[in-house]
Amino acid sequence: METVTSILPLAACLASLLAVIPIVFFRKIPNLRESATVFAGLAKFSLVLAMLPGVLDGKVYEFKLLEIVEGIPLVFRVDGLGMLFALVASSLWILTSFYAIGYMRGLKEHRQTRFFSFFAISLSATLGVAFAGNLLTLYVFYEVLSLATYPLVTHHQDREARSGGRTYLTYLLSTSIGFVLPAMVYCYMKSGSSLTFTEPTDWEGLLSGGHVLVLLLLFVFGFAKAGVMPFHSWLPNAMVAPTPVSALLHAVAVVKVGVFSIVRVFTGVFGTDFLQGFDMSLVISYIAAFTILVSSLIALTQDNLKRRLAFSTIGQLSYIVLGVSLLTPLGVTGSQMHIAMHAFGKITLFFCAGAIYVAAHKKYVSELVGIGRVMPYTMSAFAVGSLSVIGLPITGGLISKWYLVMGTMESGHWPLLVVFLFSSILNAAYFLPIVYQAFFLPPPNGATERREAPLCCLIPLCLTATISLACFVYPRFFLQLTSAATEIRF
Repeated sequence: METVTSILPLAACLASLLAVIPIVFFRKIPNLRESATVFAGLAKFSLVLAMLPGVLDGKVYEFKLLEIVEGIPLVFRVDGLGMLFALVASSLWILTSFYAIGYMRGLKEHRQTRFFSFFAISLSATLGVAFAGNLLTLYVFYEVLSLATYPLVTHHQDREARSGGRTYLTYLLSTSIGFVLPAMVYCYMKSGSSLTFTEPTDWEGLLSGGHVLVLLLLFVFGFAKAGVMPFHSWLPNAMVAPTPVSALLHAVAVVKVGVFSIVRVFTGVFGTDFLQGFDMSLVISYIAAFTILVSSLIALTQDNLKRRLAFSTIGQLSYIVLGVSLLTPLGVTGSQMHIAMHAFGKITLFFCAGAIYVAAHKKYVSELVGIGRVMPYTMSAFAVGSLSVIGLPITGGLISKWYLVMGTMESGHWPLLVVFLFSSILNAAYFLPIVYQAFFLPPPNGATERREAPLCCLIPLCLTATISLACFVYPRFFLQLTSAATEIRF
């Protein structure tokens, strides 16, 4: 594997951070302010794409920034897994920027400059996590993301928003400082290395089975953005944020940073070969399985559409945790693939929820009877997103769930296979009735005049739904990016 020293990873992270300057400068000229946001998104995505051919050829891009701890630098490193996450986050930021313009203007939201500024900072932190070359770098950007997204969660500045924001920040900071930081310091002291993700540290003779279990629990619960129960309540409470925030940050960036960090710990810090010698990761598997089932059952009871999507997200995130904790090549491949496949499907659903609110001012599932006849494009995209999250054919969600199921069979833990299959039935139970009542039941008032959301909202959700379909037809691209970490060749 060839390592190439390049400033491109740093430039990709800074692209959206530097955009804050023109966003604030043009705060009184909305068209220029939002043009700066879109231009920054295009620049960030272009910089990520510039590294893609090299990564597909087996190269790793690296850039050392500075040392904040002696011998442990802040370092950026771009490999297949980091590239997969960066591509998903940076591409969807472009679509979300257009969507946010239509949403924020359509509802005449206040403080739009602050919104777009912190949105840009959040994307810089997200790519910082994606391109982190060691555990310290990942931790620093993980914390920056928590702080940068707080103003977005509390955007409405009402009592409900402030309460949700307090829960959000309390959960994320208390767990990362109380669990991850001590575990990280212990690992550094025990290993004497910088814990880079290039090669897992040789832990033989340094850690016992009990130590491994405690450390895994600290990391899994400490990275609370992953939403593993019981540290999940922040996510449904954060749904008080505007829909563009829920869509990108709580369907893609924030929550995926949590599970991405857990995948990095399993594969980059400890290594699957070392963990297989203890069977301690099986405890994590059953915690994730419990989260999947309980969150799916709770989702069934939610009438508020965004809360139903939030509890669905909690379960889908634990699919990723469960997949990597199986420690099998197919399971790890499935968990990494699900980072991308779930992102495209779930952001489509959040986009649709926001479009429904902008066009019809409806936010409850019980209010969506017959709405497919009024908003056919939006609800068709919702149907595609639902199929992807459930894991049914013609959508990319089937591909990632197929690898997760095969990984479970490969591990020989049959109760976990039952969890995967039963939870998929629950997914269908809380999504398909929405699609049915939207298209096959008449509107209560008999109105069938089409009333879609503005094009800035409608086009992004149609594009993300199309991407979910395309991922089913051509999944090889994502499989190539995950192959190096799982030792599977495509």
